[in-house]
Amino acid sequence: MKEISTREAFGEAIAELGEINKDVVVIDADISKSTYTTTFHKKFPDRAFNVGVAEQNLMLVAAGLATTGKIVFTSTYAVFASMRACEQVRTFICYPNVNVKIHASHGGIQVGADGPTHQGTEDIAIMRALPNMKVIHPADAIATKKAVFEIAKDYGPTYLRTMRNPSPIIYDDSYKFEIGKGNIVLDEGNDVAIIATGIMVLMALEATKLLKERGIRVKVVDMSTIKPIDSELIINLAKTTGGIVTCEDHNIIGGLGSAVAEVLVENYPVPMKRIGLKDTFGESGNWKELFEIYGLSPKHIVEACIEIVKNKVRSLS
Repeated sequence: MKEISTREAFGEAIAELGEINKDVVVIDADISKSTYTTTFHKKFPDRAFNVGVAEQNLMLVAAGLATTGKIVFTSTYAVFASMRACEQVRTFICYPNVNVKIHASHGGIQVGADGPTHQGTEDIAIMRALPNMKVIHPADAIATKKAVFEIAKDYGPTYLRTMRNPSPIIYDDSYKFEIGKGNIVLDEGNDVAIIATGIMVLMALEATKLLKERGIRVKVVDMSTIKPIDSELIINLAKTTGGIVTCEDHNIIGGLGSAVAEVLVENYPVPMKRIGLKDTFGESGNWKELFEIYGLSPKHIVEACIEIVKNKVRSLS
């Protein structure tokens, strides 16, 4: 199975977008090789800028250029975009609602050996809290490319989270990405619904093989847009399955799990489990081993689904 990192897919997509839209501008903070915007820099040197290791300035320059009618893509790591430059993103991009797209690579502990200083595990929570900000985390390279073109058409601040390491392709070219909509990638039954984002969509799909052996049939949903979240789909899943498991390579506080829980508690409460980092930092290591250590592996998703099914049985008895 072909594997490609979503950060690399972003780099390919932004170079293609630059060919067809002359208003697209890319600004980097000295890591263009790592975020794969080097192709754009070479093809369009008059529309590509490197501000150096200065992420706060990165966001301010982007905000200024956006006021001239440009579609501005900034590119850096998730930890720096969401924390080092948080005030600038909030006050100068979100508050005036300017058209800046923030590409944030190295999301989650999937970053692996780079360690906790470079593993963005709080970024979704931070960005989700900012008014006017959309938050998107594609599951594979194809979804990432589609997302780049869609967010370029859509006005306003957007946080596009990508991953460091290569991962398998889930979709084919027929896949249609739509901002604010989840996608059911597997529909085998109504015992439980697994709502995942990013690399965790793949983990969820792998978990279904083990669940099937246990006679548990599930739906798997790729919730690539975390804000605005697809409330209608979440409510429908709750009604049809009676139980939800969320999966994210992120702190369970404030991320996808929190967003789904907010929808459920206000509309249709059902038993729910959250797979993700349990209010802790990661560590340096092989990302697959880290997923086992921190409870993000398919095995842990299976355990959560089994518990949900048991809770459903108890509630009916």
